[in-house]
Amino acid sequence: MASLNVGNLGGFLREQRRSAQLSLRQLADAAGVSNPYLSQIERGLRKPSAEILQQLAKALRISAETLYVQAGILDERDREETEVRSVILADPSINERQKQVLLQIYESFRKENGLQTASDDISDPSDTFGTGADVATP
Repeated sequence: MASLNVGNLGGFLREQRRSAQLSLRQLADAAGVSNPYLSQIERGLRKPSAEILQQLAKALRISAETLYVQAGILDERDREETEVRSVILADPSINERQKQVLLQIYESFRKENGLQTASDDISDPSDTFGTGADVATP
């Protein structure tokens, strides 16, 4: 069986598994995948789905986005943006309205600095807050 182009995913997974002091079998059990399938992923013979990567990330206690980057599903800038969004959305100390405002401010700063955000594809770039008002920055 020929190796698929999965970047450094297999080696990265092996390194993470060893760092967590888990055997191949232990990680496979924790992630809910078969031992042979995990072995094939680590050797670069199989390309796992995003769902399998998420299960592996959970078992390794690392972010799924990190594995998505290694697998070539997500690029590094997208991962960083996704992580910022996840942290904001997961914060229990602020309400939903405050979370949305923070995300809008974050997006406006990224636009100002010339970085495209995931929501650029669906929103009007001249209408950052959906109110027709421009955002003033310090």
